[in-house]
Amino acid sequence: MLYYLFEYLHEEFGMPGAGVFRYISFRAAAAIVLSLFMSMVVGKRIIRKLARKQIGETVRDLGLAGQKEKEGTPTMGGLIIIAAILLPVLLLCRLDNIYVLLMVLTTVWLGLMGFLDDYIKVFKHDKHGLQGKFKVLGQVVLGLIVGLVMCFHPDIVVSQKSNEAIVEDHNLLDGNEYDKAVASFENNTEKSLVTTIPFVKNNELSYTGIMEAIHEGWGKYAWILFVLVVIFVITATSNGSNLTDGMDGLATGTSAIIGATLAILAWVSGNVIFANYLNIMYIPYTGELVVFIAAFVGATIGFLWYNAYPAQVFMGDTGSLTIGGIIAVFALLIRKELLLPILCGIFLVESLSVIIQVGYFRYTKRKYGEGRRVFLMSPLHHHYQKKGYKEPKIVLRFFIVGILLAVITLATLKLR
Repeated sequence: MLYYLFEYLHEEFGMPGAGVFRYISFRAAAAIVLSLFMSMVVGKRIIRKLARKQIGETVRDLGLAGQKEKEGTPTMGGLIIIAAILLPVLLLCRLDNIYVLLMVLTTVWLGLMGFLDDYIKVFKHDKHGLQGKFKVLGQVVLGLIVGLVMCFHPDIVVSQKSNEAIVEDHNLLDGNEYDKAVASFENNTEKSLVTTIPFVKNNELSYTGIMEAIHEGWGKYAWILFVLVVIFVITATSNGSNLTDGMDGLATGTSAIIGATLAILAWVSGNVIFANYLNIMYIPYTGELVVFIAAFVGATIGFLWYNAYPAQVFMGDTGSLTIGGIIAVFALLIRKELLLPILCGIFLVESLSVIIQVGYFRYTKRKYGEGRRVFLMSPLHHHYQKKGYKEPKIVLRFFIVGILLAVITLATLKLR
């Protein structure tokens, strides 16, 4: 909203300073400051209200150190994150941008689904919350919407390497030359179901090419494969975030690291000079996503202020399902979904630890008559807790691993 207001003031009245809202860097900085302020200041009031309403966490006895102290801690704090994302986005983003609209839809959709899950747990006193099949159904429907829009919306295009747009001097100061480069790239845009493969020189994978390799003439059905991939990525990442949310600050801090990395990837993908220099696909109109992800980072860091050990509030499924879905859809929109196993390695390992634990337990129960376990407890962070590590140490070490994974992810831009 503010974007359109200041754009009007700049064009109609020549208001000094109003033109600064045209710059993505300024709006991204404003978004991170505003979301940080909201999650820290407004969040404090929400926490008090949750405490007064006795919307507290019911903790199952898992035999973990410090578990009883968490009983009654306010939950559903994901509302703070969602509010701290949406308000800056509505104020500072261009709302006619299809990428921003998809991210807002994702935030609201998964936020409502997570809220319903927490509501059932807290107010209906059902520890299982929303049934798993309904969670998956909600994620699948969201995946269908996002996938189909990406396949068929006319504004979602990419521009692969264009000889006309190669710029010899990457430190351009001449605005006219920059405009020419942008125009050249945008004149070579196309609807293309491609994505980025890490560590490969010509690092673009075509879903159409995959279908053609399977059977000649099947390229026209590539959208089906793409939509299935979108559904899988959203479901896996959202649930991975949900499983990671088991220690104070763990999911929040990890998501902030991931969000900051995605911001850099979106910036270079949506900037013609950086895209050309790094020899990656240029994706027009994705610059607005930098403003969105800046709000996401600010919201998660601000929430971490209260969610760090010892937590004053838990995000609940309202937050964990939402932040995982945001990360997944954002990566899909900037064609970096194949980087998620690296960037979201924490989510991946946490999910795999549960799959391995459950699968091995069921296998050994059938074979030997008694279930055996690989880990002392899953997800993985509880395994280390059972081994005697203190919760803050586990969380901090996971953060360090998350930063390392973020650096490796960014290195894939040049290491091929």
